[in-house]
Amino acid sequence: MDTPDQPTVVRRAAIVYNPTKVDLDRLRASVARAETASGWAGSLWLPTAADDAGRQSARLALAQGASLVLVAGGDGTIRAIADVLRGSGVPLAIVPLGTGNLLARNLGLPLSNLDEATMVAFTGGNKPIDVGVASVRTDDGALADHVFLVMAGIGIDAQMVVSTRPELKRAVGWLAYVDAVARVLPRVKPFQIRYSLNGRPHRPAHVSTILIGNCGLLPGNIQILPDARLDDGILDIAMLQPKGVLGWLTIWRRVTWENGVLRRSAAGRRIIERTESTTARVMTTLHAADIRIVLVEAQEFEVDGDALGPVRSVSLRTDPAALVLRVPVAA
Repeated sequence: MDTPDQPTVVRRAAIVYNPTKVDLDRLRASVARAETASGWAGSLWLPTAADDAGRQSARLALAQGASLVLVAGGDGTIRAIADVLRGSGVPLAIVPLGTGNLLARNLGLPLSNLDEATMVAFTGGNKPIDVGVASVRTDDGALADHVFLVMAGIGIDAQMVVSTRPELKRAVGWLAYVDAVARVLPRVKPFQIRYSLNGRPHRPAHVSTILIGNCGLLPGNIQILPDARLDDGILDIAMLQPKGVLGWLTIWRRVTWENGVLRRSAAGRRIIERTESTTARVMTTLHAADIRIVLVEAQEFEVDGDALGPVRSVSLRTDPAALVLRVPVAA
C-alpha cells in the first residue's frame, strides 16, 4: 500500500541586524550562500531601531514562525533578542559585530570571518544555555528585571562602561575599555555591601567591584571567572577588594597568569593552591544559584556592557537552559 507523502518542512531564518554596524550587502550575500548550501528558504530580514535594540524584531520573527533567529550586532542587541527568545526553543545564532563580542568569545564562535559565522548559523548544532536574570531596585525605588548572558557588574566594572568613549570604541574596539579603566581607577572608592547566597543570612563586605558571571572570559583572553559555565545553573561571583597598586597587580597576576596559564596543567594548579591565601585577600570567588546584594550607597550597575544606572539592591539568579544557541558542531 502506498504511503502518503510527508509534508515538506520549510526552514526559514529571521535575520535581525543592527543597520549602524553591518555591511548589509555583504551580510545578504553571505546569508544567501549559507541558505543555498544548507537547503533553507529565503530569510526574513528585520532591522533594529534607534529606540529598540531588537526586541520587537525578535517578537515578529517568532510570530512569523522563524526556525532560527540570526543576530548581526553587538552584545546589547544579542541580549535584547535573547530576552524575547528565552523559553521559546527557537535557536539564536550570532554574527558578532560589536566591540566586546563577549558571548561569541565564550562560545568560540568566529569573530572575524563573516562566511564562517553565517555557516555556523545554518548548519551548526544547538546548545541550551542558562540566562542570568537581575532584579534591581534603582536609586529612586523602582523595580525592574534585566537579563544577561555573560556578566553583570557593580562598581568599577560598571563605572568603566559608563566612562568608555563611543568614538574610541568605534576606532579601536574593546581596547577603549582600557582607556576607561585608566580614567576610572584614580577616583575609585570602596563601598559597603551586604550579600546573601542561596537564601542564607546576609554577610557584610567592603569591595571595589563585584562581578557576577554566567561565563568568565573577557576580551584579551582574560579569564576573570575560569570556573564559570554557561550551562551549570550556577552564577560565579568575584568580589575585588584590592588595597593600593599592589592589590591591583595581584588581581592582574591572578586573572592573566594563574587563570590563563597555570590552570592548564596539574603542576600549575598545585602552585595556585599554595598561593591561594594571598590572592583571596584581594579577590574572593564564590558560586551560587541565587545571589542578593544590598548596597549601603547606590552604585553603578551594568549587564553585558549595557549601563543601567545606579542601583540600591540587586537579586540575581539563573534561568537554567532557557536559551538555545547555535554553535559549531565540534563544540
